[in-house]
Amino acid sequence: MTTVDLNRLDLNEFTGRDNPSQHCRATFPMLGAHGTEHCATVYFELEPGKNLGRHTDSAEELLLVLDGEVEVLVGSEKGWLSKGQMALAPKMEPHDLRNVGSGTARILGFFGGANNIVATFDEVWLPTNTNVVDTAQAG
Repeated sequence: MTTVDLNRLDLNEFTGRDNPSQHCRATFPMLGAHGTEHCATVYFELEPGKNLGRHTDSAEELLLVLDGEVEVLVGSEKGWLSKGQMALAPKMEPHDLRNVGSGTARILGFFGGANNIVATFDEVWLPTNTNVVDTAQAG
């Protein structure tokens, strides 16, 4: 059995190279490198006022808010989610999340149908100096 404790993850810190409000701490708790065959997950945290960054994913994603309050943009639609609520980001549909609350927002994303995901962001991330996140390179 493969298990993950979301309360004990080693998170990586990322900041938008040209946009300091694009800032998160993130990791991929389960994906192909960990043995999944048809799904993957991403976990990230956003501090108040920070956003993940507009991007597309190579697979459909369900975004579950574990803690906090976020504004969610999917395509041209905008909504707000809080603890226990979720949104769907269709495959290759631009989306973003921004923390509109006063505490840390914790989000878990579930990708269906693929164990490796390619996310393409509008902005370049530091320290990686790229706008592409390819989970085939993670692990």
